Formats: sequence, structure tokens, C-alpha cells
Amino acid sequence: MNWSGYYKLDWQDRVQYLVDHHLIDGNQAELITENYNPVGDQLVENYLYNFGVPTGLLTDIKVNGEHKSVPMATEEPSVIAAANNGARMLNQGDGVRAAFKQRLIRGQVIAINLEDAEAFQDYVEQHTAELLAVANQAHPSMLARGGGAKDITIEPLDINTVAVDILVDPCEAMGANVVNTMAEAVAQDLRSAGFEILMGILSNYATEALIEAEVTVPVVALKTKQGMTGAEVAEKIAQASHMEQLTPYRAVTANKGIMNGVEAVVLASGNDTRAVNAGMHAYAAESGQYKGLAQWLVSDDGDYLHGYIKMPLMLGVVGGSIGIVPAVQLNQQIMGNPDAQTLSAIVAGVALAQNLAALRALVSSGIQAGHMALQAKSLALQVGATVSEVPLLVAALTKSKQINQASAQALLEDIRKEMR
Repeated sequence: MNWSGYYKLDWQDRVQYLVDHHLIDGNQAELITENYNPVGDQLVENYLYNFGVPTGLLTDIKVNGEHKSVPMATEEPSVIAAANNGARMLNQGDGVRAAFKQRLIRGQVIAINLEDAEAFQDYVEQHTAELLAVANQAHPSMLARGGGAKDITIEPLDINTVAVDILVDPCEAMGANVVNTMAEAVAQDLRSAGFEILMGILSNYATEALIEAEVTVPVVALKTKQGMTGAEVAEKIAQASHMEQLTPYRAVTANKGIMNGVEAVVLASGNDTRAVNAGMHAYAAESGQYKGLAQWLVSDDGDYLHGYIKMPLMLGVVGGSIGIVPAVQLNQQIMGNPDAQTLSAIVAGVALAQNLAALRALVSSGIQAGHMALQAKSLALQVGATVSEVPLLVAALTKSKQINQASAQALLEDIRKEMR
């Protein structure tokens, strides 16, 4: 096959090319056609169709005194159920309190092969004001809105390599394009001054945008239907949370659970899930050992479970695909059109809700019971159950001792025989 020039073809010809070369058949081409969206054709190269992710609702989570409904986009059955379960417990107290101490994004300009690294650092220090002006002139609209380049720091990387870090306030944007533009402008200015510059690029490790969130949950809200008291559950949650600080094997799974909720909200809000994910996991390993992002402790009087999380989070409510994709605009509206700091606070609250729900399940009924009950729906669809057959098959699977594909197929056949 010759793919040369494929990106120049219009959408219909791209699809037909796949048919002509037997990569897809006519029915699959029809599926592509049904999921075509002209906006998508403008966003990515070699566009074929929109791959849909189910979007559901976290109905109510109280963040900084406001009740928020939060769209979550995810394919995993248990995520939104867990978020709602966790949020109900969080809401029994005063809800989530979350804030940034600062919110800046970093751009890095890397100088290499320096004959005298100290002399280069002296130059940057002496010309900091000029370099900030160069950065802000590269994107003057950000400065006009009260943001822009605010500071420059110097980071020696080895004996002849130095990073010049530009700290930028991106206002309501995530800031990637702004910072890349500024970093490249500063890089060019330093080249003109005679230094060898390897590159200028943003960093997605948002250590200058650490959001802190905490919540206090009455232990009575944690009691289970299986007979465990709230105090018993709270103590076990605190113990399980401590395990996430001791072993990376537990911490990775715990943080994956947190990211289930975080990524679902980040994706629904039109932000970059990959950037957020990379930064979160880097921060989890900041101490030199990978640890859980959230921590839970029982109060001294035993009446409350206190939860806390601190994580790097740079999100935007303007820019990128946010103003282009109608579904993103819809999701932003459901959340009350939050500003960037409010959106970040919501995400931090969801992180705590997700972790609390998982830990409570782990230390009481176990994680698998709830997972498998929700997985039954996916399994029913997987074996070919129609929309009307799904509730019947889910009920049968729930009663069955085995929830697997063979069992689902056999039960579906029984259901269809009874309906004849």
C-alpha cells in the first residue's frame, strides 16, 4: 500500500481508500459515516470518525461551598458509580475545600555546550527583566489580561547545560501554546546573544500549580449494610491509606483509581488527560518512592475521617478544543461554566471522592462485588443482548455464581427460549 499523500485526501476519499485496500468492509465504512463529525475533521490529521466515550453525571459534589454536577467521560462501568458514592459521603460534612497557593506553568529553554555555565547564569540574571519582556511581547494578549510571564529561574542540569525556566500565569487557559510561544521567543533571543540553545518547550510537570484539597467526613456516614460501624470503617480506611504510602505496588493501583475520576472529568472538560496523568504520577514519586496521592486519617476524638490530597493540576476553560467542540461546551455549562481554578477544585474533589469510595469498598465488602455487578451490563452487551434483554440478563448474571462470557451466553440463550 502507498500511503503517500493520504493526508491530502478529503474525508470521503480517505474512507474509500480503506475499503479499496480491504482494511474495512462496506458495513464498517457505514459505521464510520454514521460517526463522522466535520469538527473532528478540522482537529486531527487523517480524520476518519469520532470515537465516542460514554459520558455520565456525578450528580452532586459540594466544593468550596457550592454544589456541582459534574460530567464524566469514561468507558469503565464502575467509575461514575464510585464517584457518586464517594461524593455522597463527602457531602455529609462541609464538602471539599480546595485551593491553589499559586497557579503558574513552566516553560524551559535549554542551553547546551556552554563554555562557562556560571557566566551564562550571570547573563540570565542580569537580563531577567529583558527576557521577561521578550516573553510577554511574544504573547501580549496574555499580559493584557493580567497574566503573562512572571518570573525566570535558573536550573543547572550538568556542567555545561542549564535550563532557563519561565514561569507564566496563563489566566483561564491551560497555557501550553502560550508558554511554547514564549519559550521559543526567549530561546531565539538567547541565540542572538551568542549562546547555543537546544530547544524551548513547556513542562507538563506543574509544580507551580499544586492544588490542595481536604474534607472532613463524619464517621457515621461510613457505616455499611453488612453491619460494620462507621468507626470501624474509618479506622480501616486510615490503615489502608497508610499502605499506599508504604508500597508502590499498592500506591500505583490507588492512584490509578484516583485517575479514573480525574481523567473522566478532565476529558469531559476538554482538557489534556495525558499531561495531567504524567504530572500526577511524577508528583507521586517526588520523594524518591512512588506513593499514594491521597491520605486519610481519623480525628483524635474518633468522630471524623479527614482526607487530604495535593496534586499538580493545570487545566483551562478556554483555548484548545474547549471553544470548538460542542460537547465540551455542554459539559462546561452543566458544571456552571467554572473558571479554571473552580474546575481544578472540582477535579480535586472528585479525586478524593473516588479514593474514598474505593477504600471503603476494599475494607468492607471488597472491591469485586460492586465491580462485577456493573460489569454484568457490559458483559450482556458483549454477548449480543438487545437493549430489552440487558436487564433480564443482568438480573440472571447477578444471581449466577459465575459472571463470565460463557455463563452470559448460556443465560442469554435460556432467556430467549423462555421469550419464544
